[in-house]
Formats: sequence, structure tokens, C-alpha cells
Amino acid sequence: MILHLVRHPRPRVAPDTCYGRLDLPVDELDAAVQRLAPLLPRTAPVWSSPLQRCRLLAERLDPRPRLDPRLMEMDFGAWEGRTWAAIGRTALDAWAADIADFAPPGGESARQVQARALDFLDELQDSTAIIVTHGGVMRVLQAHWQHLPAQEWSALNFPYASLLTVEFSGAGAIVRLENH
Repeated sequence: MILHLVRHPRPRVAPDTCYGRLDLPVDELDAAVQRLAPLLPRTAPVWSSPLQRCRLLAERLDPRPRLDPRLMEMDFGAWEGRTWAAIGRTALDAWAADIADFAPPGGESARQVQARALDFLDELQDSTAIIVTHGGVMRVLQAHWQHLPAQEWSALNFPYASLLTVEFSGAGAIVRLENH
């Protein structure tokens, strides 16, 4: 199986804002399509988070992408739309101390995001697929594939409109971040 995970283009949001499930428009959609399309297989099905920052890109790669809510970004609950400063150092320190299992009030943990993303992949029937999703989803999947301890998860970062290709074989997963 070969998966091409694509992070959405930069969303239109104020700097230092916590956003996960906020449904935000994107900037530079045309540039992202022009750069990514030649790197992706033309006949592979396209799956996408239903949030418009992913869906709009997916629709440019395939006129009828398949949408799945399990590909959505982490739900930050009460933190959504607030600045990191307004959330406060104490809350952010609690999250940093338990990056995998801490959930913001009314939200979900990174491990919950990982579980639903892995559930999606377990049901995926395609031998090759393009998955337009979010940085958080890509982070928890890569952490899983590379068997990283939770304290290393936050070090995994993916630029906007980047491509992570994962090839599965009997030896495991080969993960590579394409040129961005």
C-alpha cells in the first residue's frame, strides 16, 4: 500500500490562534495544486477531511473526493479560536506534560485523533490513495508508523501544502517527506 498524505494550504486565521475544527478558508490554493499535482498519481482515489481547508484542495485534485470525518484535525474544544496566550501557560504546560493523552476541555487528545485516523486506514481498501488532511493527523500517524514515544510526537512538523508519502511493505512503513 502507498499513501500520499497531503497537508492543506495555509488557512486564513490570525497568527497565534488555536484552530483545529474551525472551518477556515485557505490562501494560495492554486499554487498548492500546481506544486502537488505533478507529485501525485493521477488515478489514485482522493480522500479528504471535510473541513474546507482540505476539501477545497481535494476537489482540485479530484472532482469527487471522498470525505471522511476521521481525517479531521484535532478537536481543541474550548480552546478553538482562542489565542495561545489567552489559553494560558498553565493549560499549555499540562498539555505538554502529557502530549498524547491530555484533552483540552470539551476536546480530544492526540491519542484519540490517532485512533480514529488508524480506524480510517484499517478500513481503506485502496492499494494507493491520496489523503488530504491536517498536520495533527499526519503527526500522529507518522508517530505510529515510526513507533515514536509520545514525548517525541510534537517534534514532527509538516509545512502547509506538504506531501508525506508512506510505502508499506513486509519490512514495515517507509516514510518520506517530499520536497516542499
